[in-house]
Amino acid sequence: MLREHFDIELNNLREDVLSTASMVEENLMNVTEALLNRDVAVAEQLVAADKEINERYIKTVMNSLKLIATQQPMAGDMRLIAAVIEIMGELERIHDYVKGIAKTSLEIGADGTILPAISEDLPQMARITQDMLNRSMIAFAENDAVMAKSIPASDNLVDDLFNRLYAKIVQYASGHPERIPHANQLEWVVHNMERSADRVINICEWIVYDLSLI
Repeated sequence: MLREHFDIELNNLREDVLSTASMVEENLMNVTEALLNRDVAVAEQLVAADKEINERYIKTVMNSLKLIATQQPMAGDMRLIAAVIEIMGELERIHDYVKGIAKTSLEIGADGTILPAISEDLPQMARITQDMLNRSMIAFAENDAVMAKSIPASDNLVDDLFNRLYAKIVQYASGHPERIPHANQLEWVVHNMERSADRVINICEWIVYDLSLI
């Protein structure tokens, strides 16, 4: 009976990860669209949404520590609990990047203009990152280490887009020195999206760790 209750609690931790990841995944694209569409209302909602992500992270960590303190989990269970804590931390950090993009969008304002290169390439960066996160959660839910190991290769596409966008932003700033502050804002946007993909790689590493295959 005790083991059955413990397994339910472990499954609840898994569900916390999956539901939080779903929110983060959705907001990666929402913040991109808010930036490009100059949608201040959505940007404000995404800044506010970060509080819920933070609360979810804290709650999951506390529940995880409670399980460790009260149930004396075995080695395999400890790996899962450790992975849950770390993955939730990575999801919280990804949403920090989402919040950062949303804040930049608010700084630019409803009437601000966006460099065309951003409109062309940022959505693709967001879609790839979103897909990486989605696949990582499938790997987590299905205990699929092979899938988890395959996902980081997609980060090369994100890096290529980042390098291309960064070069275009620098070129734009060089030709329009009066717009350097705006160029700096755009650099932070693409940096945040690139770092989000890096965090997904960390998630994949923790999934593989959970399965004891590294």
